Amino acid sequence: MTATPGELLAQRPALRPGTLLSPALLHGPATVHLIKEPEGGAAFEVGAKEYFLISRLDGTRSLAEIGEEYADTFGRRLAAAHWQRLLQLLGARRLLAGAPPRPAPATPPATPPGTPFSGTLLRGTLRLVADADATTARLHRLLRPALRAAVLLPLAGLMVAMEVLLATHLPELAADTWWLCRRPVALIAVFTLLWLSTALHELAHGVSARHYGGTVSEIGLRWRLPMAVMYCTVDNYRYLRTRWHQLAVAGAGAFANLLFLLPFLAWWAALPEGDPTRRVLSGLLLLGSLQALVNLLPLPPLDGYTMLGHTLRVSGLAPESGRFLRLCLSDRPAAAAYPRRARVVYLSYGVGSALLVLSLVAALATGLSFLLVH
Repeated sequence: MTATPGELLAQRPALRPGTLLSPALLHGPATVHLIKEPEGGAAFEVGAKEYFLISRLDGTRSLAEIGEEYADTFGRRLAAAHWQRLLQLLGARRLLAGAPPRPAPATPPATPPGTPFSGTLLRGTLRLVADADATTARLHRLLRPALRAAVLLPLAGLMVAMEVLLATHLPELAADTWWLCRRPVALIAVFTLLWLSTALHELAHGVSARHYGGTVSEIGLRWRLPMAVMYCTVDNYRYLRTRWHQLAVAGAGAFANLLFLLPFLAWWAALPEGDPTRRVLSGLLLLGSLQALVNLLPLPPLDGYTMLGHTLRVSGLAPESGRFLRLCLSDRPAAAAYPRRARVVYLSYGVGSALLVLSLVAALATGLSFLLVH
């Protein structure tokens, strides 16, 4: 039996517990919000008006009350048909409280849940733990006393001081690194330590996500021979409560990389110049610092790019910037239709990222020329 308009507007529906809603994100010319299902991890975009309605479905307000708020904000009243379509959409996605759980897929996934390995010997992944979220939860409990501003801020200050000190010794570090490149055994040892730093980088993302309310779906090993690196897949970072929490999760990896170098800096500083061990440590400190700092550059897929996207509240910054620049060259009226903020963001990032890449290429060429000459 179909509910009358009065009966429909008297309902007080609520979103299913665990449904996640993101803050407003710029995506192309539009402002959107992401809504993520509690089960299956599927997410979809809605506009600002739909988000206004959906975010108020808390079980305490009737549709009529929400409709009054909507009319006050947008100057338009919603008919019963609009509410029916919205509730049908949410019901179809099982996002309303009381909805049955999503049925299991008819066909098994390509990689069954119990199978840790996927891919080939040349290219693939290997899950290292059965329950990544539980593993990071245990690590978080262990490290939680140190995840306080009173601890992290002094450590960050030490890292800044370390980078300043290393910058004043850059010629020595560069010469020692070139010396290290001609000693395979020592070079392998340094790269082994850098690989360990990369593993800590990934785990730091997971622990930080747990600290701020995110979840971790996988911890594993990914290889594209001859390279093999650890990975940690963080979920729900788009839905964390504040921009600061999102930035902390994205930047935790570089923080861990620099923290890893602090003990080696003390060892390096205690040795005299020209000492073979100091020269090996010089290579570790220079390459490790580059590993961390390059990762903070705002270029995909680096963490700095993720941090910039969080800061600007933009989804798909690089591809949308490219699309906007192409419109500027081929279809000026379509580009002019973008809102002012979108035009500024996409044009600034498109031009700025191109200049950054050119600067990096020039710096790399200059560095290689210096090493070859000396």
